[in-house]
Amino acid sequence: MWKPNQPGTGSGSPSPEPARPATPSTPSFDAGTRPAPTPSTQNPATGEQATIGKSLVIKGEVSGSESLYIDGKVEGSISLPGNRVTVGRNGQVAANVTAREIVVLGKVRGNVTASDRVDIRSEGSLTGDVTAQRISIEDGAFFKGGIDIRKPGSNEKASETKAVTNANAERPVPASV
Repeated sequence: MWKPNQPGTGSGSPSPEPARPATPSTPSFDAGTRPAPTPSTQNPATGEQATIGKSLVIKGEVSGSESLYIDGKVEGSISLPGNRVTVGRNGQVAANVTAREIVVLGKVRGNVTASDRVDIRSEGSLTGDVTAQRISIEDGAFFKGGIDIRKPGSNEKASETKAVTNANAERPVPASV
């Protein structure tokens, strides 16, 4: 029997073995139905990202609970707290943006508020005020506006007044601030 099995393993076994992995591919269809339960959906949801393509133009309010990549045009407001908003190289945003993290590769006109950080990459352009815990502006990036760095758990009014005073040290600060 050992001699017939060895030749059978060389010629007959490879055919049945691909059939066996084909059987696990059927459970991969079952895996496709597995994401329906909440526990499986939560893990992929952190990696999922919606995309607004180059040819899309959105006017109005964008809100949701997943990250967003913008390569088209958006006018209005964007509110995705707890998620990332990325404005791609072709992206043009004329909106106030609120998110956990904001990355600018394209053009943004409007105020941005991030609970974590704002990144303006070398090819990016941001015209508006920034409120965040951290900000990075790469060489070659364009930025025009004010910066308000807020520490986690700090009083918003106190930090806002202090940051505006520091950011506008060359100009007098209005009494209303």
